[in-house]
Amino acid sequence: MVLEIFRRREQKYLITRAQYEMLVEQIASYMRYDKFGNEGKYTVTSLYFENLQHAIYFETKNKLKFRQKLRLRIYDDTDINGLAFFEVKQKHKNVVNKRRTAIPLVDAYSYINKPSDDLVRKYAASNYQILKEIHHFRKLYQLEPEMVVSYDRHAFHCITEPDLRVTFDLNLRCRNEDLNIEYGPYGDSFIDPNLVVLEVKVTDSVPLWLVRILQDLECVQRSASKFCTSLELLKGNALPGTHQENTLIGVR
Repeated sequence: MVLEIFRRREQKYLITRAQYEMLVEQIASYMRYDKFGNEGKYTVTSLYFENLQHAIYFETKNKLKFRQKLRLRIYDDTDINGLAFFEVKQKHKNVVNKRRTAIPLVDAYSYINKPSDDLVRKYAASNYQILKEIHHFRKLYQLEPEMVVSYDRHAFHCITEPDLRVTFDLNLRCRNEDLNIEYGPYGDSFIDPNLVVLEVKVTDSVPLWLVRILQDLECVQRSASKFCTSLELLKGNALPGTHQENTLIGVR
């Protein structure tokens, strides 16, 4: 059964590879590997949507109280006949809501290229109510495919607190050509390859043992929007208010 609705708080950190390795060692007695992938490791490849006015970018960059994104996501190697996930990710006052529906990749492309209001008859999906929400969002914002973002993820779940999840994202790449996500996770690095994006995801509060580990390893919270940083790198000076030379996080 596909989990389709998520609600949680997220804390983001930008850490070094050395901190990542020490964290994995120190959380081992509290957490288990995510059930997906090999020892919690798998690749995430997402097609993000945007409009000509870059509304999604500016909502995120300006940290509006309510903001949302649309993406089509696959895991590891997936061909045109494989399974994908259409997702709307919403953030309101630091609470993240994610709604997604599973859909065959071939049907997802059919919807992207020739969208129809007759969703039930035209496309196979695990949740048509969510697909209707996606369709409404896409029409309202006039969203079209913009770029592909991919990274290697190492994910953990807490043994005693099932709502706590910790993920490490490495080798973050982006591209705005060859937008078929089944072509694989390749592109330009948009974060220094020696850095790792750490996300702590929890329903309510972060447990004290994890807070202490993060403090001992001097992990500092830092906003690191994959969407904004990728778009800044790919668009460069064509994106209003940005400077291309400053978009690769961690490089000066």
